Amino acid sequence: MDEETISFFSRFSEAFGPSGFEMEPLRMLKDRYSSFADEVLTDRLGSLIMKKTGTSNRPRIMAAGHSDEVGFIIVSIEDNGFLKFEPLGGWVPTTLPAHRVIIRTKKGDYVGVITSKPPHLMTPEERKKPLEIKDLYIDVGAKNKDQIKEMGIRIGDPVAPLAPFEVLRGGKAWLGKAFDDRVGAFIVMEALKRLREGGIQHPNTYYAVATVQEEVGLRGAETAADVVDPDVFIAVDVDIAGDSPGVSPSEAPAKMGEGVSILTWDRSMIPNSRLKEFVIEVAEEENIPYQLSAVRGGTDAGRVHLHKYGVPSIVLGVPTRHIHSHSSIMSPDDVESAIKLLVALIRRMDEEAVRRFTEI
Repeated sequence: MDEETISFFSRFSEAFGPSGFEMEPLRMLKDRYSSFADEVLTDRLGSLIMKKTGTSNRPRIMAAGHSDEVGFIIVSIEDNGFLKFEPLGGWVPTTLPAHRVIIRTKKGDYVGVITSKPPHLMTPEERKKPLEIKDLYIDVGAKNKDQIKEMGIRIGDPVAPLAPFEVLRGGKAWLGKAFDDRVGAFIVMEALKRLREGGIQHPNTYYAVATVQEEVGLRGAETAADVVDPDVFIAVDVDIAGDSPGVSPSEAPAKMGEGVSILTWDRSMIPNSRLKEFVIEVAEEENIPYQLSAVRGGTDAGRVHLHKYGVPSIVLGVPTRHIHSHSSIMSPDDVESAIKLLVALIRRMDEEAVRRFTEI
């Protein structure tokens, strides 16, 4: 990837877009990639769908990454000017104190910090007790509810982590927020771009999709599938990198920097076995680094594989450390492997190949 592409991804990862409030990253994708599509569509939840027709209308190959990030929503304004919030997506409360956030309002954005009772004032019992969301609040420097009202902060305003993108180890690693799953949305759109710019023939129609509200229940995946009506679905998401302290290979077998992961199982979907073998064979034939993985989470494939009569589905992952936190780390080499594998799969999925995935 060239410097311009990395610069785009850095701004894309920094964009404000908690579940239900994804407009900023979606507009960035539309502005950058719509010229590579034959048609740009949306569903009525807001998912962005870019269509590129190859030499045949079918099969329809849908690849999706979700555009939303884990965030928060304001649920109460206290008399002393502090803000109570609820999570949008899965957070571990112990990762939150002392981190900065952005609150988006009709009057503009405000920076705040998540905090709790000062440790100096905690009893020994309170220090031992695990933090819960109810113990936390956001401080924007206000002294009372009237000052919050003057700022224009209201119940229902969304909140996102404030964390800049950084390049580490001379370009060997990226650090930033919202990699889950801006990287997946980026990959499916980069595949679209490479198909167009490279004049690559593909015997199908490709749909690159950035879904919404994945972190709160895979909602955009369901409505986007209704628009596309896919014959094959490829979810592109982060994978949990197991090369972190306290994580065993049995919990997360994929490692950062060792290639794109191919999911063999998760709690929301068992991949189509023939499609899985097809993906592995293509990766090996194209000499694309890959690793097999199994995780306890779920992806957009959990909804799409149940669309209508059923859709053969698979998940490609980018092993990422510290997901669902303010700052994650991933390898750009794994991102590149995922893009290459996705393009190679689109090139090879003709009607006969797709038919074999489900024949008895």
